[in-house]
Amino acid sequence: MLELIMCIDDDPITLMLFKKVVQKASFAKEIINASNGQDAINLINEANNNPEKENKPKLIFLDLNMPVMGGWEFIDLFNSSNYFNLNNTKIVILTSTIDPDDIKKSKSYLNVIEFLPKPITVEMLDNLKTKI
Repeated sequence: MLELIMCIDDDPITLMLFKKVVQKASFAKEIINASNGQDAINLINEANNNPEKENKPKLIFLDLNMPVMGGWEFIDLFNSSNYFNLNNTKIVILTSTIDPDDIKKSKSYLNVIEFLPKPITVEMLDNLKTKI
């Protein structure tokens, strides 16, 4: 079981369902939610600037299509040198898009370990356990 994961998605129903499935699968002890890439970056910056918070997310579940800052923008910023201390954090793209170009693009990022369709299932999480 992972200590901390993050889910970045602008749909509150997806976030609620995600939390229930993660709990059912005993996949993580704690989940941080963000409604877009910018909110996620703000949460990560807050954790980085707080020395008492040693716990960083080990895995990020990321939607691609969101307002303010979408998934691709988030990945590009997250992979910048500002976040080198999180370079062990892996990303799972969890999206409703089926665009083959998105799947191909996701493979160009070393920290993206999976491209999954919504909604998440216990089986998907069990398969992820073998990759992390």
